[in-house]
Amino acid sequence: MIAEHQHLVGQGAELVELRLDYLAGDIRFRELLENRPGPVIVTCRRDSDGGKFSGSEESRLSILRMAVAEGVEYIDIEEDVAEQIPRFGNTKRIVSLHDFRKTPPDLAEIHARMSTLDADIIKLATLANTPADNIRMLDMVKKAKIPTVGICMGEIGTPSRVLAGKFGAPFTYATFHAERSLAPGQLSFTEMRDVYHYDDIQADTDVYAVIGDPIAHSHSPLVHNAAFRKLDMNAVYLPMRIRHEQLEAFLSDAPQMGLRGLSITIPHKEAVAKMLTQVDRVIAGIGAANTLLFSASGMVGYNTDSRAAIDSLESRLPEREDALEDRTVLILGAGGAAKAVTYSLLNRGAKVIVTSRTDERAQKLADHLSCRTVSWKSRHGVEPSILINCTPVGMHPNVDDTPFDRHYLKPSMTVLDTVYNPENTLLIKEARSQGCVTVTGTEMFVRQAALQFRLFTGVEPPEKTMRETLRNSVGAVNV
Repeated sequence: MIAEHQHLVGQGAELVELRLDYLAGDIRFRELLENRPGPVIVTCRRDSDGGKFSGSEESRLSILRMAVAEGVEYIDIEEDVAEQIPRFGNTKRIVSLHDFRKTPPDLAEIHARMSTLDADIIKLATLANTPADNIRMLDMVKKAKIPTVGICMGEIGTPSRVLAGKFGAPFTYATFHAERSLAPGQLSFTEMRDVYHYDDIQADTDVYAVIGDPIAHSHSPLVHNAAFRKLDMNAVYLPMRIRHEQLEAFLSDAPQMGLRGLSITIPHKEAVAKMLTQVDRVIAGIGAANTLLFSASGMVGYNTDSRAAIDSLESRLPEREDALEDRTVLILGAGGAAKAVTYSLLNRGAKVIVTSRTDERAQKLADHLSCRTVSWKSRHGVEPSILINCTPVGMHPNVDDTPFDRHYLKPSMTVLDTVYNPENTLLIKEARSQGCVTVTGTEMFVRQAALQFRLFTGVEPPEKTMRETLRNSVGAVNV
């Protein structure tokens, strides 16, 4: 604990919580505190509050009183025992309440009750079951007369941890190591510092996010936040897990969190498209959106997958206006990305054939856009000029999978794989080994993200920074 404390302060942490309930045996306060490198919060949690302390309640309270006597900067005491640990010296009191099942509907009443317990800071940590729980929690923090740290636990609650300062919380909580989370949904100190730049988030910081389910795997926060940092912009980009049944309510409430724009990923691209006030030409044609802006006139939608795919392909094809015209293109997959790519290719005069592991989905897409389809089993019978993988086959961790057998890859083919993690998928490696021209998912991802960035901010994106950030994250190796 001493070693980790010293390390964190060396990394820039300004306040560190010491969880005494994780220590076995007698606690040697002098050794722990005498030469501490920075201010601390001392906490000793019992099991009912998510802690590890297994001794008697009187022993626990005695430990907390001893910490106050030793002059620690902050002591964290639960609401029900706050009156049993009197104020002493300069130690500030954090009065806390934890709910690991829900975010109670009566947050304001709970806060008012806790405000009577001689608190310097009030801490409320509750489980988020819906995105609206974040909004209610952050609104309570903003209105609080006593400084309040209000955070929602769980993956759905992660935005509340990052945005706590924007709404007036004196600090937020992070774990000291990415693999040692002490509460559900907790981010590491290095993530909060290096990805989200928590200390730079202010009341007027613009907020953007990527929504999906699942969302933890998304690299969009890394890429967009790196771009904001490069251009010194007052903005932050978050991952938000939104379930299908929560989507409509979330979109209605999102501006209350300061959200100005969203990236849309699986499984929400088609559902969001139906809720938009204005749409671009691609969305009108395919019914799938991957970008949303909140404006005074409503929700405005775009699809940047389409242009990104075309631009990525044309960057590797002969430089002429009709480079795609009359080329036979085989699309693997029939999801949102496949629809966007198919639509734009058809508009460029390409001859598109769609196949999917679910034949019905491929047929539905083909009927909608008036193109050909073949069954998944028959896909190798097509001899395309361009092959585009829009399935997740080959994505980490299933890096030994490929959606197309290498024996059917010809030197005359151009192969685009939309999977970007890893950049060099098995399909890309085998295509190169067969002499094909290849376009990686990294290129398409960065292009679509850059288009989103431009739509979000009106500023020219730093594509080089975005590309380097993504490659560093996925550990790309150019082989």
